[in-house]
Formats: sequence, structure tokens, C-alpha cells
Amino acid sequence: MSETSLPTRHWSRVEYDRAVAAGVFGPEARIELVDGALLAMTPQGSRHATAVRLVEDALRRVFGAGHDVRAQLPLALDDCSEPEPDIAVVEGHARDYRDAHPTGAALIVEVADDSLARDRAVKQRLYARCGISEYWILALPPARLEIYRDPGADGYHALTVRGSGATVSALARPAARVAIDDLLP
Repeated sequence: MSETSLPTRHWSRVEYDRAVAAGVFGPEARIELVDGALLAMTPQGSRHATAVRLVEDALRRVFGAGHDVRAQLPLALDDCSEPEPDIAVVEGHARDYRDAHPTGAALIVEVADDSLARDRAVKQRLYARCGISEYWILALPPARLEIYRDPGADGYHALTVRGSGATVSALARPAARVAIDDLLP
């Protein structure tokens, strides 16, 4: 049997949550569940970490009360997916999710350097299929924001790209403008 034909195990979100609660993966494990597969999360360099904080700060100012801006926390999107996006803006407050992870988001942002291909393909399809109305990828190189809207079963149907000097408004907060330069490290 070749390495590419080895059987793999498909995980449900319930099984994954039980394994996490039982400490199966350990505190150092950086994994997330996407479409039943355990995916290794890439280590964060300082540029990535800085960008996550900048996006988090900007979106807290834009969304304010009534929304929780969550950095690198799980979303229970479907029966086989519990990703941990860099930023997810969800309705409500932190205590609303004490007993269960949010099941949707008004906006998801991934900061991409080494993960750009995965964020454009795997994550983009997942978020669209799960009905996330807006998904942003802050691509560190080449220093631009990719804005995905109009989700469908096969991915997003609209893509807009903004670079340095431009601004963007989230669908859920159309009157608030965010400068792309404020998101970039």
C-alpha cells in the first residue's frame, strides 16, 4: 500500500470536541478540524501576529457593542468543521459562547503568509459553504486585502482586492471605513 492510499480517519465535530476535552492532543497542539480532517496550523511569525492584532483592534472599533471580535478561537460551523480563524466577528458578547462555540460569523478574516494557498482554497470553500457572508484574506505578501462575498456551495462568487492606500467597509457595517494600511504590519 502506497503512502497516498493509506486510509484516513474522518472526524466529526463531536468526536473532535471530546478528544480536545480529554486532552488527547495536548496544549501544544496547533490543529483545527476542517471537513473532517485535522489540519496543522502553521506557526505564527511576528508579522502574522502583529497583523492579527491590528485587524482585531480595527474591527473592535468598527463593530463595537453587540459584536464579539474573536481572535484565533473556534467556530462550530458544521458537523465536521471547527476551524480557528485568525479573526471572527460574531453577534453577541463573549459570555454568550460560554457553553458552545459560535456557529456563524458576520465576518471572518484570515491573515496569510505561508497559508495563502490553503486560505484561498480550503478555507474559502468552507466559509462560503457554511454561509459566512463575508470573508477577508489579509495577504501579507503582497500586502493586500482580498474581500470575498456572495457565498455559495462551491465558494464565493465575488472577489474584490484592495491594496495600500485603499479602504474597505464590512457588509455588516457599511458606514464604517477601514484603511488597509491600518491592517498591515
